[in-house]
Amino acid sequence: MKTVVTDDKSPGMMVLATLIMGAAVANLNLSVANVALPSIGQAFDASQVLINLVAVGFSLGLAASVLWFGAMGDHHGRKMMLLVGTFLAIPSSLLAGFAPSIEVLIAARIFGGLAAGMAFPTTLALIAAIWSGKQRTRSIALWSGIGAAVAAMGPMISGFLLLNRDWSSVFIVTIPLAVVALIMIYRFIPSNINETEEPVDNLGGFLSLIFLGGLILAINFAPVPSALTITILVLIVAVVAGVFFIIRQCRAKNPLYDLGIARRPTFLVAACAGTIVFGSLMGAMYIGQQFLQNVLNYSTLNAGIAILPAAVFMVFVAPFSARLVERFGSRFTLLLGFLICLLGFFTMLFLWKEGIHYWIVGLAYALIGTGVGIAGTPASNSLTGSVPVEREGMASGTADLQRDFGGAIMTSIFGVLLTAGYSRTFNNLITGLPTNETQQISSDVVATLLKSFSSAADIAQAHPQYQTQIIEAARSSFLAGTDWAYIAGIIAILIGAAIIYFKFPKKEAEKKLHQKYHREDKGV
Repeated sequence: MKTVVTDDKSPGMMVLATLIMGAAVANLNLSVANVALPSIGQAFDASQVLINLVAVGFSLGLAASVLWFGAMGDHHGRKMMLLVGTFLAIPSSLLAGFAPSIEVLIAARIFGGLAAGMAFPTTLALIAAIWSGKQRTRSIALWSGIGAAVAAMGPMISGFLLLNRDWSSVFIVTIPLAVVALIMIYRFIPSNINETEEPVDNLGGFLSLIFLGGLILAINFAPVPSALTITILVLIVAVVAGVFFIIRQCRAKNPLYDLGIARRPTFLVAACAGTIVFGSLMGAMYIGQQFLQNVLNYSTLNAGIAILPAAVFMVFVAPFSARLVERFGSRFTLLLGFLICLLGFFTMLFLWKEGIHYWIVGLAYALIGTGVGIAGTPASNSLTGSVPVEREGMASGTADLQRDFGGAIMTSIFGVLLTAGYSRTFNNLITGLPTNETQQISSDVVATLLKSFSSAADIAQAHPQYQTQIIEAARSSFLAGTDWAYIAGIIAILIGAAIIYFKFPKKEAEKKLHQKYHREDKGV
């Protein structure tokens, strides 16, 4: 196959715009449910665990499938995978929007994630195959920055819709975007760009799907005492699948995931760094939207608009990030992004309390957005620069896995800690009441109060004489849970920064390594 090379003229820019539009369908779906979570919880009287699964379901499907489907695109045609995945986003959105139960909604979200797993990794693979050098770095910077900004704008769009419509509207909104993307993909994307004729390792793909999906599910079920057996079984299945996946990749003639390439420092460290930084963004958005509505009493629209600084700064710093990579290298740029993200989490931990002014909320989101915008470009660019063009599906799949697996894992961990912190604190408040008062609270009411903030709000409405006390107790318990989540985010960012500092090569060493990898891949 011939490589298609574009320049900065109109056709090349339309190709890039199309790829960003195709990625936007997935990016919007990643976060569009966050603002609606309290409404969904009340509509279905759902536990915090099920609410967590609605939030993480799309990321789960996408994270579990990107490696497999990215390899399929390398073999069967990237344009075809992009078209099929974008098309399937339409029925998955319809199913989510008209879901009769929260279980169906979760299934629809996972289905949508699987559809995005076909399209999303293909967009970055095409960028890496079409452009090279500085043009590739700048194209990836725009793809990364705008993509993250679209994800950050999801809550704002949802908040606007929820003013006059119910929760289902937030899932329907992506359909027009998918239709426009389909037309642009058909019109502007070339059909064949360095696809490989090597067969796809479908067994390895299936094992990777079970491993990644099972791991995320096990984390989400962990805080449910009654689901302990299921959690252990799912975790065992995930671990076994992971072990067999590694064995398979070591023995397969054409492995789905080349472990030799994956061990390259510029690939492995970038993958870890991207997983943490993008996961931190999604986790912060997930916790933040519930904090704004449950604690600060923001409307859905105001809660969505509140995150706008993150989107603005991610787009604003994307070109700046590309210049930093070119001048100082990926290591410096990654560390700078992590430092700014760390400041954002410290702002949330120490300043996000009841009654705070919006500027404190906006400051935290601006810091997180700036940090992700700066770190996102070197994380993705280093991956694509570490593999041969025939393996761009692996690089793009890993780059997408950074966002999706990172988002799913961090959102799951944040959700588990939020649930555990909320339940523990609320339970302590109940047991700390005088004996005559605790005897008046039935076990069913206690179970409902401990289930989630929205459930406690329902109890408060049913007992107006105790409404103020119940809501205040729920808020203080919710804040305790958010503190646990923010501390986890800080720890994750510190670990990631340490890995980058000690393991990622400096600028000149990075350049020499990429040249070495290029010679090895060409057999020189």
